[in-house]
Amino acid sequence: MAVRKDTIFERFLAPVVKTFLIDQEALRRFYESIDWQAASTRLSDPTLVYPTYYSSQNFHGIEGGYLNVSAAVSYDPITQYALPPGEAVVRQSFVDAIQVKPRRILDLGCGTGSTTLLLKRAFPQADVIGLDLSPQMLVVAEHKATQAELEIQWRHGNAEHTGLPDASFDLITASLLFHETPPTASQAILQESYRLLTVGGEIAILDGNQKMLRQTEWLTQIFEEPYIQAYAGGSVDAWMGAARFEAVQTQDLWWLHQITRGIKPLPYQSVEFTAGATNVEMGDRLWAMS
Repeated sequence: MAVRKDTIFERFLAPVVKTFLIDQEALRRFYESIDWQAASTRLSDPTLVYPTYYSSQNFHGIEGGYLNVSAAVSYDPITQYALPPGEAVVRQSFVDAIQVKPRRILDLGCGTGSTTLLLKRAFPQADVIGLDLSPQMLVVAEHKATQAELEIQWRHGNAEHTGLPDASFDLITASLLFHETPPTASQAILQESYRLLTVGGEIAILDGNQKMLRQTEWLTQIFEEPYIQAYAGGSVDAWMGAARFEAVQTQDLWWLHQITRGIKPLPYQSVEFTAGATNVEMGDRLWAMS
């Protein structure tokens, strides 16, 4: 795994994490236990075209970003220390904030499936799909779901253009995705999410606290994240409003993180009330619109 040596993380934090906090031998055993080529090919969509912003950038200083086996293997061990006060606490708080009782869930940018597994546990009767651009990350996600005996569908795809049917999900989530995409892509993902949700369906976004990131620029420089400063300068609330979501609310989570939720509203349509129409007839028209 080729890693840039000039990032703050690689110079100061990575040696501590790798030496004292990560079981390198366990990582090696996990790496050797999987036929990565076969598993990645099986989970890959050969027709998928990677967006340039994803395939041409390093993430966390790793050359090749998430299209890299080493990135997939090391993601969970490092991320557990990168989300204060703890990854499990943050992700579970996110799932606990969800208001709907979904039958079908789509987790966008699911990565290694940490949030996806929590969603399936929270809503065991729901059909759950995890979608990600990296087949290597999906290999790890599938392995974790198998170990946990959870039935989840893993899909290789672009969250901006999923190819899934209209109005096919009651809940769409995205954890730690938007700070790793340009704002234009994040807004396209929200537009796609609006199309995919049923009326009354919920979208929930977990990511870095934009207000805090704007006030503490040094935090955006610790990890090599090519789009995090653009993310910090934006507003998920505004992006959600532009995508036509309503009842948009953002709540701070442990100071460093934020959860933003929104609902797909009833469509706005005009109703022609013909003179003399009965209450039953007008009710039928409103019912048909819903």
